[in-house]
Amino acid sequence: MRRIPFLTLLLGCVLTVSGMAQDGQRAKGIPDNVKSALEEKVLQRYQQQSRLLTAEELLNLKRVYSPSVSPDGKWVLYGVTVPDLAANRSNADLHLVSIDGERHRQLTASPSADYNGVWSPDGKHVAFLSTRGGSSQIYTIAVDGGEALKVSDVEGGVSNLSWSPDGTYFAFTSDVKLDETVAELYPEYDKANVRIYDRIPVRHWDEWNDEKYMHLFVMPVDGGQPRDLMEGERFETPLKPFGGAEQIAWAPDGSEIAYTSKKGPDFAESTNSEVYIVNVATGAVRNITEGMPGFDRDPLYSPDGRYIAFHSMARAGHEADRNRLMLFDRQSGAVRELSATLDQWVGATVWAPDSKALYFTAENGATVQVYRIAVSDGSWEILTGGVYNHDGGFDITPDGKTLVYGRRNFNAPTELFAQQAKLDARPVPLTMANAAALAGIRPCTIEERWVTSSDGKKVQTWVVYPPDFDPAKKYPLITYCQGGPQATVSQFFSFAWNFLLYASEGYVVVAPNRRGLPGFGQDWNDAISQDWGGLPMQDILACTDEMLKEPFIDTKQVSAIGASAGGYAVFWLAGNHQGRFSSFVSHCGVFNLESMYGATEELWFTNWENGGPYWDAEARLKYDTHSPHRYAQNWDTPILIITGEYDFRVPYTQSLEAFTVAQVMGIPSKLIVYPEENHWVLHPQEQLIWFEEFFDFIGKHRKP
Repeated sequence: MRRIPFLTLLLGCVLTVSGMAQDGQRAKGIPDNVKSALEEKVLQRYQQQSRLLTAEELLNLKRVYSPSVSPDGKWVLYGVTVPDLAANRSNADLHLVSIDGERHRQLTASPSADYNGVWSPDGKHVAFLSTRGGSSQIYTIAVDGGEALKVSDVEGGVSNLSWSPDGTYFAFTSDVKLDETVAELYPEYDKANVRIYDRIPVRHWDEWNDEKYMHLFVMPVDGGQPRDLMEGERFETPLKPFGGAEQIAWAPDGSEIAYTSKKGPDFAESTNSEVYIVNVATGAVRNITEGMPGFDRDPLYSPDGRYIAFHSMARAGHEADRNRLMLFDRQSGAVRELSATLDQWVGATVWAPDSKALYFTAENGATVQVYRIAVSDGSWEILTGGVYNHDGGFDITPDGKTLVYGRRNFNAPTELFAQQAKLDARPVPLTMANAAALAGIRPCTIEERWVTSSDGKKVQTWVVYPPDFDPAKKYPLITYCQGGPQATVSQFFSFAWNFLLYASEGYVVVAPNRRGLPGFGQDWNDAISQDWGGLPMQDILACTDEMLKEPFIDTKQVSAIGASAGGYAVFWLAGNHQGRFSSFVSHCGVFNLESMYGATEELWFTNWENGGPYWDAEARLKYDTHSPHRYAQNWDTPILIITGEYDFRVPYTQSLEAFTVAQVMGIPSKLIVYPEENHWVLHPQEQLIWFEEFFDFIGKHRKP
């Protein structure tokens, strides 16, 4: 095992005294007239010199995101979201930092959200989206200063803004009404509230399907009439719920736009999205990924205009296949894979300005690093290192010499860094948005271990120790079960599942990269499909057992926690843990694979993971073997169950089923339902209640 000194895990490892003082001066801007006890509590914690992180402080940290380099390479535009715990909301604004990190400017300041900033081709203006007028509309502001000017007035608002390279158009997406409403079908029943459907899915992520479809538009930058480039199509771009502006791209000459859409008839059962190109002048559309059956998305034109790079998964119906980097040759029409020798998922991607290489983020084990790959032969190298995730946004300067990326780890949220685009270059911090807030926080220590599982395979796991850890003392243990199910336990800094907060509350955390997670090759990632309750659960138990051998672990207080597929793991462990755990916490977990099939919206997911629908004779065994509800007769341990009513991916009825089991069996249990939250809890005060209930529950339940 390898223990990483906590000093190497502090933000950037290069914070200077002067830089800290500057951010400290900004932190003094907290109002003297504190209006609520909550704000006063946060203020008191800031004033302490050395302290443990609290939930209030965690949720009060700023979020830094979406760096974008100016056309002259001198500035980086980025967004900052600032939480307001008392108001139970957050506010977003745009900021500028010079490429050397020396000069900082706040570009927008509005009580409404300002976001999705994009540079004008000449670098003199920034266009952005803002809700300051009610709905989200396009505004522009001069980089040198001045008031923002409203450009668009689109009914229902706009999203996914971009500026054409020739400076003449904005592209954006907006909802278009194409179907009749129930009120239009039955005008005589004007007080009725009804939804009527004749095809699936009827809802997606956290919204019911309606009569509108999100289309791609272009509009002159002077505010002329928007033009629908998908007119009449009952399809959408980008892909909901996670797709954004990265799924839409301009050609270098501004003549066409590439976009991602899923235009097949079997939306609920197919992953077959495509990359289309549309001629801006004529509206002519072409599918450049025809015949490729998996997810194809995220087009990106090369600066010389020869290629369109895009991401692609080869296998139909699999949302977690290896994410490949592909090149479409605009001259020949040929498509080839560039990343064939890389057994990892390609993430955020940018072109080198000379079009000879691409830079992208990808996992390397349980961290996320920056890679460079040559267009000529697909040879690649890793340019970054350390126990970090380099995944908080990504861009490159026009001269190709400097990369800009976000970086984070278990001890600190994302901040922006600049680095020369070469191997072993030293990162230079550009932002220190949370330096003052974290200056007095005692960090946790992180250890990497490799544990032997039940079949002899080695499982990488992170072990997180409380600040000021003393091996002579006893500490309660948290086993963290990752969701996804295919999502690496990398060096994330979560505002929900935050390991520093758990450690600050006195817990040791073990976080296994069990089978079914990327970062360790596609074979390891694929190993969970149709085996959810098999070897992946044995991996979790093996890592837990490894920690239970340690003399500093209090074996009477051991909790298993997780969300989504991690919540599934908690439910499964509740019936199969043989007395290891003293409490469980499942957030939006899958409990009954059969009822999940009938209630979720993306059937291709359950078809792939379980081998088909539950009435299929061959798949039947998978459902019977791996569904947690089949082991409910073994439940005997206190359990906290949390869900959101707007979670349509793992519907809240899954949690209700599990809570009913616990209650009927007389097991100490609690159900928390968030009426206005989806798969995640997004509002600060709701999150604070989450943490209060979480720590209270696992803290008071010990083995007899």
